[in-house]
Amino acid sequence: MSTSRNFSRKEFLQTSGLGVMAVFLGSSFTNSFDFSERSYFKLKPIGRSFELEGYYIWCSSPIWGDDGKVHLFYSRWKKEKGMGGWLNGSEICRAEADSPFEKFKHKQVVLSPRGEGFWDATTCHNPLIKKVDDQYYLFFMGTSNGKTNTKRIGLATSKSLDGEWTRPEQPLLLPGKEGSWDDHCTTNPAFVKGNDGKYWLFYKSWNTKEYETQKGTVRGNRKYGLAKALKPEGPYIKVSENPVIDFSALPNNAQLEDAFVWKQKGKFHMIARDMGFYNHEYGLHLTSKDGVEWTKPEVAYLDLKHYITEAEPPKHLKRFGRLERPMILFDKDGKTPKFLFGATQGGSFETSTTFVFEILNR
Repeated sequence: MSTSRNFSRKEFLQTSGLGVMAVFLGSSFTNSFDFSERSYFKLKPIGRSFELEGYYIWCSSPIWGDDGKVHLFYSRWKKEKGMGGWLNGSEICRAEADSPFEKFKHKQVVLSPRGEGFWDATTCHNPLIKKVDDQYYLFFMGTSNGKTNTKRIGLATSKSLDGEWTRPEQPLLLPGKEGSWDDHCTTNPAFVKGNDGKYWLFYKSWNTKEYETQKGTVRGNRKYGLAKALKPEGPYIKVSENPVIDFSALPNNAQLEDAFVWKQKGKFHMIARDMGFYNHEYGLHLTSKDGVEWTKPEVAYLDLKHYITEAEPPKHLKRFGRLERPMILFDKDGKTPKFLFGATQGGSFETSTTFVFEILNR
């Protein structure tokens, strides 16, 4: 069972080092406390590095190419679909830039929805690009009917970043049995090689009954599970019937999503978007020695207004100001986090864009 599941509110207040101010855990707490010197990453904004007229852009996963350029695997959908179009009409594409400080340019569509009868018939989303030995692995999420309960993680493979990609006929990881914490879907893949020599796949899910019966703007409690395989392409076996990240014992329906995991100096690190631990605008940072027991979250990064000033957004961009789907581009040696990529609403076309930060202190 994960540490993040078992600690109580009282324990959090006692161990967080924030004293009585932490009584206001939640939005009032974060409004009254300055995290600017406490966030894990010290960031310098580079800016909105990629946007496309007529499209929402999301899920920006960067990787260094053998050509020395940065290749960005991203998801996009047409503007007329609105923000919710990611669930029924997203496709995965590739863009390039000469460096993380430059603007990216669209190069090609990589994966599109395949149509009726396929598990990824209606959307291709959540790209995560990784390289193991001489093979590229593109983890992603697909839906078969444009609804959340058909979200499934899949995996496409290629010898080259510009394809051709071998498309999976079946999902890589299925939900749990009815009634389990993860019976609704599998999504938000995070991938890393473990200390045990196996390949680890973290995934987000939640319980269908909770999702269907709860009320409020956020229904259900999103948790993370872990599955392992002997090869990157699987098969993946879940390590437990229980999640490894679970905040459901805390108030405010606390949870996280959009996890990205990496290994550094003998520890596993996770960054993710906060969904009620502190607020819904920050990023979280956790560490683990074994991928199962995780530390209590600290603030990884703040909302965008702490880094940049932009004009007020149009009313249809209700999530303006938060950085979601955080991804890291490492130094070319693959060991040191150098750039933070994310997706955020706004930009010249009043949709959403890739936003990039330089990481100054890790």
